[in-house]
Amino acid sequence: MVERSKDWYKQAERDLQSACSQLKAGFFEWACFISQQAAEKAAKAVYQKLGGDAWGHAVTDLLKGLSEKVNVPNELIEIAKRLDRFYIPA
Repeated sequence: MVERSKDWYKQAERDLQSACSQLKAGFFEWACFISQQAAEKAAKAVYQKLGGDAWGHAVTDLLKGLSEKVNVPNELIEIAKRLDRFYIPA
């Protein structure tokens, strides 16, 4: 498997920039959707960096899986739960 953590992280940063633009423009549903995408890609970047591979789209599940290898603060998992709730309706 090719290690692509930098690619995942760069795309996560771009998604976050896009979400900020959508927020400023008043497109709140898109800001929510793209924010979740940014978090998902950032988590997948960490998986890649650690030599693993991640499947799925729920940031909460991705972070819980990461917590088996690295310290993931509970506060971050709680924030991920809120973010995941905004993903599907958007």
